[in-house]
Amino acid sequence: MENNYPIFTKEMVKDYTILIPSMLDTHMILFARVLQNCGYKCKVLDNFDGVCEVGLKYVHNDTCYPATLVIGQFIDALNKMEDTSKVALILTQTGGGCRASNYIHLLRKALIKANYGHVPVISISMQGLEKSGFKITFSMVQKLCAALLYGDLIMYLHNKTRSSEINKGDTKELVNRLCKELADKLEHGIGITKKNLRKNFKYIIDEFSKIPLDDTPKIKVGIVGEIYVKYASLGNNNLEEFLECHLKESY
Repeated sequence: MENNYPIFTKEMVKDYTILIPSMLDTHMILFARVLQNCGYKCKVLDNFDGVCEVGLKYVHNDTCYPATLVIGQFIDALNKMEDTSKVALILTQTGGGCRASNYIHLLRKALIKANYGHVPVISISMQGLEKSGFKITFSMVQKLCAALLYGDLIMYLHNKTRSSEINKGDTKELVNRLCKELADKLEHGIGITKKNLRKNFKYIIDEFSKIPLDDTPKIKVGIVGEIYVKYASLGNNNLEEFLECHLKESY
């Protein structure tokens, strides 16, 4: 125990499961596989219902909304577990002037209030703000950067295609397949060079172009605001799905 909170040690790597918040719907699947390939047991959280209410129990309501959701999702997941003795949480820490730099400390305070003070929290930052048994290697950074680029492209094409697909579910099925294929490649160190990136980008675009689309003009709606609220279904309360269904019904 250091600074009154538990540290994720090297010895924990083998037995502990690291919980990852669902801050980006597509990217997190790829990120988790990269971490697994680096020797860490990981699980991307998929509990959505009621997490905001849980977060508000342990975070001041003046705190920005993403912090409330992330912390609420973590604590809600812990509440549903029978054994939390070998669980760790992971969260990015920007190191800048944004309040996001303080999410780690808010989370630790919330864990203590919720009687989970024994659960270690891993700070992941390029500045190395905190030392722990979780090590960021050059190979990990390479794969995470590639996963970020793939995730961005898939997310963009998913949003572009889903509202016009003729066969409902085609786009989501393709996204799941591509994520699995790309994760398998990253696991074997394939797809991280500039040449491989370009090849895989073309492959992703070609696969999306095969989906039958209805070219009827659609109403375009922009979702603006904080980045988490724009790009995560948990952050925007499934706003994209709501708009898609509502706009289809309006035609």
